[in-house]
Amino acid sequence: MVNSVVMQYFEWYLPDDGQHWQRLRDDAQHLAEIGITSVWMPPAFKATSSGDIGYGVYDIFDLGEFDQHGTVRTKYGTKDEYLEAIQSLKDHGIKPFADVVLNHKANGDNIEKFKVLKMDPDNRQVPISEPYEIEAWTNFTFPGRQGQYNDFNWHWYHFSGIDFDAKNNETGVFMILGENKGWADDDTVDTEKGNFDYLMFSDIDFDHPEVRQNVRDWAKWFLDSTDIEGFRLDAIKHIDADFMREFIQLVKEYKGEDFYVFGEYWNTSYDSKSTYLDNIGYQFDIVDVGLHMNFHTASKMGKDYDMRNLFDGSLIRENPWNAVTFVENHDTQRGQSLESVVEDWFKPLAYGLILLRQVGLPTVFYGDYYGVHQEGVEMASFQTVIDQLLFLRQNYAYGDEQLYFDHPRTIGFTRLGTEEFPNTLAVVLSNGEDGWKDMYVGHQHAGKIYIDYLNGRQDRVEINQDGVGSFPVNGGSIAAYVDESTL
Repeated sequence: MVNSVVMQYFEWYLPDDGQHWQRLRDDAQHLAEIGITSVWMPPAFKATSSGDIGYGVYDIFDLGEFDQHGTVRTKYGTKDEYLEAIQSLKDHGIKPFADVVLNHKANGDNIEKFKVLKMDPDNRQVPISEPYEIEAWTNFTFPGRQGQYNDFNWHWYHFSGIDFDAKNNETGVFMILGENKGWADDDTVDTEKGNFDYLMFSDIDFDHPEVRQNVRDWAKWFLDSTDIEGFRLDAIKHIDADFMREFIQLVKEYKGEDFYVFGEYWNTSYDSKSTYLDNIGYQFDIVDVGLHMNFHTASKMGKDYDMRNLFDGSLIRENPWNAVTFVENHDTQRGQSLESVVEDWFKPLAYGLILLRQVGLPTVFYGDYYGVHQEGVEMASFQTVIDQLLFLRQNYAYGDEQLYFDHPRTIGFTRLGTEEFPNTLAVVLSNGEDGWKDMYVGHQHAGKIYIDYLNGRQDRVEINQDGVGSFPVNGGSIAAYVDESTL
């Protein structure tokens, strides 16, 4: 079986031109050729404006079809263009994944009055007011859609919290009061800030039976309408884990066990992610934030970082079967709330570690592959080296793995191949001066000459009678050696 790779096909600063679905449609053949097996598409739902990246979601039943909030299309295009992009991916053997934003709704249609407690934003368990009445934009009627596909209207009692009191023109964290209201139970959401149920906008109350039914109805409609083959779930640490477990069970019963799901649980603690995976019955995978933060730290510290610690606290070390690995994403870009950029010099090393190792499902970021061309937040394109690493992943990165993480600045690993993919691979990385690693690639390769496919080194490494080669690497770089006769 060929190794899987996800591409996150968007970044925060894409132009608001409505052309992105068309770009993706036309790029599908190229993506298939370089070894991309699935594409994480940006949120397709009508949001606060045409320029919204998609996380300020307004109407999940509008995929760029109705005139709402001043636009028919979304930032990325129309519903028809979205469906064309999905079909193009499938035609080229690539699985399309939808970015699903269920935590909140934004920019309601009408104001409603209700009572709240204003909460301490740093500890949402502590009220800093007595109960009082506010006015907020919590009534969603979707007048542009006029009940097509679903006629459910949202009211204040379908939400657990809000961040703006229109009556007093005041921002804050307001917990909505009423029968069976309040935050989700502490053990079903992240415990940061006391209880991290509330994130932004009008926060959806998943304890409300009408809400649960509406989301179920939406899921079936969306799956039928798009024939999507996977979900990326946004902000899951803020959503009741009991509901998420039931929701994914419903989706998999409806679409089959091969329907792939992974979620964003933004917490560097492995224990927190482990507890969450246990709560949702290991029904889906989650992104490895701890590994990304290690890459970020290593890139900042340079030769002072101990490379033996790169996987400490990461999901890929402790529970690799549920780890989706990444180097950069839309939230970690410059100017974003979770900014934690991996420095340019280290990105080839980081991509080598997620694309060529045995464990985890790696993600290639659109901004790293195509570059970011927004003034003040530009990012370089790493297309050439990523293409090289993808080629190695598809043709050489198979079989058992041997790790040589035994030096603070120079580490390495080998992949020993399989019956179907017999070619072996030797990878060595340095964050300091030039280095080398003596590594085993197999007795059967004795006498063969290995060269660096990434072209950083011109050495010709002969494998000795014990199946071991001495593989050099430039300082602050990565080298990936293969048998030259196999190229």
